[in-house]
Amino acid sequence: MKKIFIVATFLLITCLTYNVSAQILTPVHWSYAAKKINAKEAVVFMKASIDDGWHLYSQFVKDGGPVKTTFTFTPAKTYTLDGPTKEPTPITRNEKVFNMDVSFFEHEVIFQQKIKLKAGQALVKGKLEYMTCNDKQCLPPEDLDFSIPVK
Repeated sequence: MKKIFIVATFLLITCLTYNVSAQILTPVHWSYAAKKINAKEAVVFMKASIDDGWHLYSQFVKDGGPVKTTFTFTPAKTYTLDGPTKEPTPITRNEKVFNMDVSFFEHEVIFQQKIKLKAGQALVKGKLEYMTCNDKQCLPPEDLDFSIPVK
């Protein structure tokens, strides 16, 4: 009887743990790359692959709307930023929940940051913040650290 109780308890805990972990939503998947243009310049790429039905907000969202995508680069002696982080043309439409026009991306978006190299190689580090929604819910903003080697 004691063994049955222990096995039943173990199975119940396993099922509860599985159900809780299965409910964590991660509709945006990030990947990173870099490409040298020449010995003194490179471009860093931050790619967001977005699950169907979800969208990721632009870097250029007005106050009062969702949290915009933001890239913060850690200063380093091996490189400097060359201009702002660029993005392709987003989809813009009115979102009732925010009562305003909002710009966002679906499926996939690649952000690009040009850098000037002070050395032959660099490690571009930073943090990105983003928010994602679908037609039923918005997830809390998420912060991710990134580290992108430029060789």
